[in-house]
Amino acid sequence: MTRPLEAIFFDLGDTLIDEGSEVKDSEGTTLHADVIPGMAAAVHHLKERGHRLALVADSRPDTPPNVLRQHGLFGLFETLAISEVVGASKPDPLIFQAALDALGISTQDYGRVVMVGNNLERDVVGANRLGLISVFLHWTERRRTQPLTTEEHPRHTVHTASELVALIERLGTSNPDVRRLGDESF
Repeated sequence: MTRPLEAIFFDLGDTLIDEGSEVKDSEGTTLHADVIPGMAAAVHHLKERGHRLALVADSRPDTPPNVLRQHGLFGLFETLAISEVVGASKPDPLIFQAALDALGISTQDYGRVVMVGNNLERDVVGANRLGLISVFLHWTERRRTQPLTTEEHPRHTVHTASELVALIERLGTSNPDVRRLGDESF
């Protein structure tokens, strides 16, 4: 029997928003930024399809609310696990655990939680260590894009918002044991 995904976790910078477009204040808080092409529509679509969404981001506390509100995304996320609030940065399991706990996801269901991010060393390693489904969004070359360690190998790689939506739809209807067999990339 196929069980649906428990939740989808998103990083913020270069996953939902374009870090190159950020305008920050003197404290380093992002005041506004452009959304990555297609990502706002993708997040709305995933929420409309009944997915539970959470943000897991290394960030100043006010950055996520500022940019998510700017693009009408803030209310779509059930919880925000922000490094400076949680007191831990990715790949530390504590920041992921904050989101998992806030959503009431039990340990045996971690394998049905997707983590989407652009950073192999932080997003992918953190997700892999907890047994989450790691999805590397290779949208930009701003950070290293080739894994150097086994822990940095994402389970899936996508390049666009539409590829992400297609992957999520497939993961939500496939047998979770099958998707553990190897990395699938678009």
